[in-house]
Amino acid sequence: MQYIGTIIWSFILITMVNYVVSAVQNVDFDFMLGVYISLAVSVMIFIIAALIPDAPTAEKH
Repeated sequence: MQYIGTIIWSFILITMVNYVVSAVQNVDFDFMLGVYISLAVSVMIFIIAALIPDAPTAEKH
């Protein structure tokens, strides 16, 4: 479920940013560009999440 949620939120947020930036720069809105970028961002998030350890670190006193 976390993968589906990440893909959906990435799609929504990146598409929104894509729309706003294209409106500000007065260029045509390209929907597929937002889809491709959101997929790339989702993959990067999955990779970063896999690299971060889940176990807490030992305390040193």
